[in-house]
Amino acid sequence: MGGISRRNILAGGAAATAAALGVPTSFGRPAAATELLIGDGSTSYTGHQPHQPVPKRLEPGETPPQFVVISWDGAGERGKNLFAHFRKVAQETNATMTFFLSGIYTLPERKKNLYRPPGHAPGASDIAYLKDDEIRATLQQVRGAWLEGHEIGTHYNGHFCGPKDGVGRWTAEQWHSEIEQAVRFVQTWRTNTGFTDLAPLPFDYRRELIGSRTPCLLGRDRLRPVAASLGWKYDASSPGRQIWPGRRDGLWDLPLQAIPFSGHTFEVLSMDYNMLANQSPGANVNGDPAMHPVWQRQAFETYMAGFHRAYTSNRAPLFIGNHFETWNGGIYMKAVEQALRAIAAKPDVRLVSFRQMVHWLEAQDQGVLARLRTLGVGERPADWRDYTTPSRAEGRPSS
Repeated sequence: MGGISRRNILAGGAAATAAALGVPTSFGRPAAATELLIGDGSTSYTGHQPHQPVPKRLEPGETPPQFVVISWDGAGERGKNLFAHFRKVAQETNATMTFFLSGIYTLPERKKNLYRPPGHAPGASDIAYLKDDEIRATLQQVRGAWLEGHEIGTHYNGHFCGPKDGVGRWTAEQWHSEIEQAVRFVQTWRTNTGFTDLAPLPFDYRRELIGSRTPCLLGRDRLRPVAASLGWKYDASSPGRQIWPGRRDGLWDLPLQAIPFSGHTFEVLSMDYNMLANQSPGANVNGDPAMHPVWQRQAFETYMAGFHRAYTSNRAPLFIGNHFETWNGGIYMKAVEQALRAIAAKPDVRLVSFRQMVHWLEAQDQGVLARLRTLGVGERPADWRDYTTPSRAEGRPSS
């Protein structure tokens, strides 16, 4: 039941395939003529993802666009409509985002023993399982997001960050197990939930998945070779600087970045939790309400400081991480939305997913990218022709 039908499905063929699989044909609406149902009908292959830009090589001497990637860890719709809200914000700002889905957000708690986390008892998790209505809402949001062009990555499953039993100590074999389970939960939500009135997710998750962010940015060194062996393209789990990205262990290294922390003399990683941990004593998610306006302004100004430093200098892509959480009264949600809207109004900005970022990077002359990587944090070239014009050996780029 884990495979996909290999024959072409023409009009009427989807129903026959669904009947052979023992699943309903419509799930509440007519089956698409080009749809290939996978396994129990939880997912399906519907062709290339819509609304994907065609990457173009930089012309000689061209100033690179300012890429900004906003990503979401966990990506569950947990009763606050934050997933739906930011899909709407994305439409209003012409943005595409990456949603790192936690696999157990498609697994009901009553079935939690199906999850066998490495080094832990069956069903154990350091994040809560979702209620049935939240799983339903998450599946609907994931479906809509993919159809709008957003990327669905993975944040794995149980989010174990402990020093003795967390992902930082996992072996390659344990990472393989965690990845396989994350994919399987997404591909079998229909069996596990019993939902029969929702449409299949319109993508083959195993084929679609090309990158991730690990829990707490841990375990990435052992993960990367495993991910590369699966054909993945990138890892978004490292701390890093605002310079042009390169490859590590066969994957594009797309890190959370150290950016100027407003009101402080040090820098902070470009993620809501890292700001929270530096603002609210003990990383208290219900910190002093009197400080909420101050902290929200700091978070917004910090995102903008990171943006402006890149935008006015080396044009290195800016990577921002966030969670669908109402920490400290939701101030970080408000700050990232405020920053997103301000950034979207600037010329030469491209608000893209990590998947789209990778496609652009791979379309470039790699010698040009190597020279762009020599630009330091905040370093503005005197002449972009020195960095975006291929050498004669590299050849002239083409559209």
